[in-house]
Amino acid sequence: MKFIKKRLPSRQQLREFRSIKFLGEVIFEPNLWHFNRYSVSVATFIGIFCCFLPIPFQMIPCVLLCIWLRCNVPLAIALVWISNPITIPPLFYFTYRLGTLILGEPETVGSIELSLTWLSGQMEVVWQPLILGSLVCGVSLGSLSFVLVRLYWRWKIVHYRAKRRARNNLGVTRT
Repeated sequence: MKFIKKRLPSRQQLREFRSIKFLGEVIFEPNLWHFNRYSVSVATFIGIFCCFLPIPFQMIPCVLLCIWLRCNVPLAIALVWISNPITIPPLFYFTYRLGTLILGEPETVGSIELSLTWLSGQMEVVWQPLILGSLVCGVSLGSLSFVLVRLYWRWKIVHYRAKRRARNNLGVTRT
């Protein structure tokens, strides 16, 4: 957990994001910054789910969901950045392909150009498979990450208790 805490944005850094200034001081409620099993696992689900949303400003729904579900905001925001300007093209191409596979439609995108004109023209054709693939990936990978965080948290607790029990048993046998 210390590794993650060190790399997350601070409250002051988050105050600088223009996209979440409309939330005011609600975002800085202490419960939204705690690291516990519920807060971390739900934030992991929300962050990964929102990173697959094919919309601009993915942090806004991410923060709103975190406030609504009372989970760790900085962790969720950090996970949203899995989809960054470098990873968005392959990520959304994969979700588009998955959507066409699920819908049983042929792939209609021929050549790809990185321009707004091309993108706006193609959105009429690709929006359904893209959204479906994105939602399937977001829900499935978010759920998987939720379960993995819960299992890891449980393993750490069991491991910690076993070490403490062993340490206490050594101390009892010496006296």
